[in-house]
Amino acid sequence: MSGEGGHLPDRAKSRAWGRSRDLGMGVRFAFTGGREGWVRAVLTAVGVGLGVALLLLTAAIPNAMGMRDDREEARHDIGLVFHQENAETKQSDRTVVVANSDTQYQGKEVRGRLMEPEGPRAPVPPGVEKLPAEGEMLVSPALAELLKSDGGKLLVERLPYRVVGTIGESGLIGSRELAYIAGVDGLAKRINGSTVGRIERFGNPEDQPGRSMDPVLLLLVLVVLVVLLMPVGVFIATAVRFGGERRDRRLAALRLVGSDSRMTRRIAAGEALAGSFLGLAFGTLFFLMGRELAASVEVFGISVFPDYLTPTPALALLIAVAIPASAVLVTLFALRGVVIEPLGVVRSTKPARRRLWWRLLLPLGGLALLLPMIGQGADNGPFNEYQVTGGVVLLLVGVTALLPWLVEAVVARMGSGSVAWQLAVRRLQLSSGSAARMVNGIAVAVAGAIALQMLFAGADSAYTEVTGKDVTRANMEVGLPDGSRVSAAVKDFEQTKGVSEALGLSSVSVGDRRKDPESSVGMTVGTCASLREMAKISSCRDGDVFMTESPEDPTALTMVKPGRTLWVEPSYSGEDPGAEIPWTPPGEVKKVAERADSLRPSLSGLLVTRAALPAKVEPLLYSSVYLRLDPSVPDATDRVLNTAAAFDPLTDAWVWESTSRSGEYQSIRTGLFVGSACVLVLIGASLLVSQLEQLRERRKLLSALVAFGTRRRTLSLSVLWQTAIPIALGLVLSSVVGLTLGAVLLRMTNIPVSVDWASVLSMTGIGAGVVCLVTALSLPPLLRMMRPDGLRTE
Repeated sequence: MSGEGGHLPDRAKSRAWGRSRDLGMGVRFAFTGGREGWVRAVLTAVGVGLGVALLLLTAAIPNAMGMRDDREEARHDIGLVFHQENAETKQSDRTVVVANSDTQYQGKEVRGRLMEPEGPRAPVPPGVEKLPAEGEMLVSPALAELLKSDGGKLLVERLPYRVVGTIGESGLIGSRELAYIAGVDGLAKRINGSTVGRIERFGNPEDQPGRSMDPVLLLLVLVVLVVLLMPVGVFIATAVRFGGERRDRRLAALRLVGSDSRMTRRIAAGEALAGSFLGLAFGTLFFLMGRELAASVEVFGISVFPDYLTPTPALALLIAVAIPASAVLVTLFALRGVVIEPLGVVRSTKPARRRLWWRLLLPLGGLALLLPMIGQGADNGPFNEYQVTGGVVLLLVGVTALLPWLVEAVVARMGSGSVAWQLAVRRLQLSSGSAARMVNGIAVAVAGAIALQMLFAGADSAYTEVTGKDVTRANMEVGLPDGSRVSAAVKDFEQTKGVSEALGLSSVSVGDRRKDPESSVGMTVGTCASLREMAKISSCRDGDVFMTESPEDPTALTMVKPGRTLWVEPSYSGEDPGAEIPWTPPGEVKKVAERADSLRPSLSGLLVTRAALPAKVEPLLYSSVYLRLDPSVPDATDRVLNTAAAFDPLTDAWVWESTSRSGEYQSIRTGLFVGSACVLVLIGASLLVSQLEQLRERRKLLSALVAFGTRRRTLSLSVLWQTAIPIALGLVLSSVVGLTLGAVLLRMTNIPVSVDWASVLSMTGIGAGVVCLVTALSLPPLLRMMRPDGLRTE
């Protein structure tokens, strides 16, 4: 017994050595075999590498977002006045006064800060060694580049400061961020606790309490991630099967010299491992190259520094393990229906018909996971993340399972036609699986895009608010810090190129008592022309007072009486004593009706011309200038902002929009656009690699057909048909699956199901356009392959 037992470890070692030897032989096959072997290995590595690069980019996103948030928190300034224990920080040699002077230029945000140090030990923000002196400014590298270019001339006029340095990377959230810090004087007297404040340090003093995300927004995030990553997995699975026919013929030759079926599968697994490891190396190289280029790229307003793009170690390790494991599993799965015998590969004969029943189980299983959550909406808590992810994955994987069956079933019924058509159909009948694999990725991407488009279109109204601003009445609004200078500001804006009309309006409150009034109403002050933009006024002269007829707010009717003294800006609870100004309305207060298209909707209270008020009221007025712009002047908005900055650097200006979107919702949309751009590039590159690999497989066949007299035009058309038929079928299938998934997701969020057919057609059109572009790019190598000398062999 002991003797026999002593042989067991030796046998185990022998079996382990044999398996490792088989795997090693497969690795050697991947890199040997002359030029053919290297081309096959490189194509596989490029295909896998493109997917790995995108996966590494995805793994780096959490770190990139965290780095951006940390940088934003570290330079936190104006908001600090709300966190300090005292109502106001006292001046010392350790304080600095900071003012928010954010602006826009050509639609891009420009972060601006005006700073006035109050002592030698005043704090400095991150990325700055020394605060700029009065009249000087520090700028970000991107802003410095813009100011020196011809496209930044208008912005130079808006920032009348001398550039003395740049803001370091630690003070910026992105490589292409436009930001500046300028030194000014006299900020202390303008401290208001909101846009101007005194601080002793930069950085958020406390961690902000996290709040849970809206369930529908969380669902959007989950679906976006799955939809963007699924095509990547499909492309990697396709890439590891490059050169499958040649590999099977090599394995058949190995059977001829004595290897058994298990040994051949281990050799195939070793070859797949070699290709996947080379793909990991290529993917890492692609990622590092893209990482270095990231600093010069801005996508949908988002930019990062290269060190932001550092994958999370756990996710990077998962990718390094999952890719080789997936490559082996895909290879073994592909060999399940292939009989590799010493005399050849049985797959060369007519393959058995694909079965439909098990392919239907995948989408049905996905629906089974999602259907229980129908009607949950946003009021019943977050959706089950695992159910959502599993359901969407199964539905999209169902596309890859159903497409080969659909292609086989359709091409089997195709018959006569032109020579090019018959060549294409016959090729598809013999290898429909290869054709379906090439378009699987684009089909999955289109199905997911259609579902996402439906979900976003349905949820858009829930996260979009109507601002109430009529953009046909005004295009911009400028708030003036000094209400007494509204007339001068109106004249300045009227002389600005691109401004068609400028109207000034001011507002202030009026009470029935000097302190703690029982009743108060709003009072709008302006010229007769500007007041007519708000109410139906037939006759008006400077000095008139009007009252709007508002049944919902009768306060003005009871409070405003002839000869009664009212108080402008009455004080409450002892605040600002002595600031109240008495005012007695003139003898006649005319009643007017509000215009339906008033500049200020829901108008109520008093409309007063300037001559009807005492002069000392003007400093208490909050004034705004409403502007109508000439659409024929492309840079009218920037010219208005220049005029506003020249009037006062702290002037606020807004571009009117009829609707506004939730910030979180808009961020998810932006993330989708950025991810879609990356996936679209991957789709095109991977399809091109797949197309080149298939052409390489058929090079000798194409050369033989040319040698026998087949016209190149006929062969080119046949290749086009071989691509067009599976793509057409894939787009039809992806549209059906995408519409189904979109409808289920809408019902889960309690949103009525509706289909934006224009968006569906645009998604399928984009998919078809990518394929047409790839086909066009593959024509030059196709023409080179269609030469009789391609029949030469080594």
